[in-house]
Amino acid sequence: MQEINLRESKGEIIARQFGWIKRLDEHSYKVHSQSGNFEYDVMSTEIGWFCSCADAMYRGTKCKHIFAVELSFILRKIVAKEPINIQPVSVKNCPSCNSENIVKHGVRHNQSGDIQRWSCKNCEKWFTINLGFEKMKATPQAITGAMQLYFTGESFRNVQKFLKLQGVGVSHVAVYKWIDKYVKLMQDYLDKLTPQVSDTWRTDELYIKVKGNMKYLFAMMDDETRFWIAQQVADNKGTSDVRPMFKEARERMGKKPKTLISDGATNFAEANTKEWRTMKVTTRTEHIRDIRFDGTVHNNKMERMNGEVRDREKVMRGLKRKDTPILKGYQIFHNYIREHEGLNGKTPAEACGITVEGDNKWLTIIQNARYLNVINEEN
Repeated sequence: MQEINLRESKGEIIARQFGWIKRLDEHSYKVHSQSGNFEYDVMSTEIGWFCSCADAMYRGTKCKHIFAVELSFILRKIVAKEPINIQPVSVKNCPSCNSENIVKHGVRHNQSGDIQRWSCKNCEKWFTINLGFEKMKATPQAITGAMQLYFTGESFRNVQKFLKLQGVGVSHVAVYKWIDKYVKLMQDYLDKLTPQVSDTWRTDELYIKVKGNMKYLFAMMDDETRFWIAQQVADNKGTSDVRPMFKEARERMGKKPKTLISDGATNFAEANTKEWRTMKVTTRTEHIRDIRFDGTVHNNKMERMNGEVRDREKVMRGLKRKDTPILKGYQIFHNYIREHEGLNGKTPAEACGITVEGDNKWLTIIQNARYLNVINEEN
């Protein structure tokens, strides 16, 4: 028993060393040796763990390398379950002298609105913080308000008319450019976060018009949290290759589901087989294709999300291009902004452990995304 505890403690030391355990796939690992500059092979098999070290091969014992892999797996699950809290970015330091001794110093007025002005008591300089909205004529409140109006169902021209009533004179084209700019910024930031979705996913397609031509929007959603995982626009319903969406979903979530629910379209079955197939039968994704409205297996959650997109698309009267930012923007709105009655007033992101704080969630996400870019630029 004492020898087992010793191996387990040594395994814990290995597991906590950065880069000593390399995960090759779901069942194979490379573990660095404590005594030399080489690695051991550790694999999970149907009869248990296997290691290429002498202890495991010749003595038949559970070696420290196996203990290390088991512990690293536990640590990954603990880290994965930690909630993510996106806080509003607050002003704390003077950009000139980095002092925290700053106070509010009136408001700067411009033609599109007011911006808070700050002064530093150390260097006596004043400054404004407009993180994420640098060189924008409109205020953050006007821009994020326009995005909220648009994704809740208003047209670009109606948003323009509303802004005009608020004293913000912009064209409907400017509103589109705001959405194009900030959707890309938010998407790059949010794609770095991993929501904790369930093991059952749903997928379906919805026909849309792009430049007057019939296209199909394929989407994948988590069953439990209704988190919109991935999307793809394709030309045909049952013959288009949707493997890119399946690949994106697996990479984005860091796993594949145990169960996939879809209709009987053959391209879903082909993508599941070719993109998610594993050698072990026990780890393959079960694909449920027998969908009936009068039975226990149905796809009504997916159809509800399709209805959301359909309501948005009716106002737009079709899309201008396949890679439009509107669809990605609506995906962000669906996941992080829109509260769902089916989730007791939570957003899908909140149900997945990602909370966006602040009254203006658009502003919180944009400023955090821009703040991360500034840090990367400085480094």
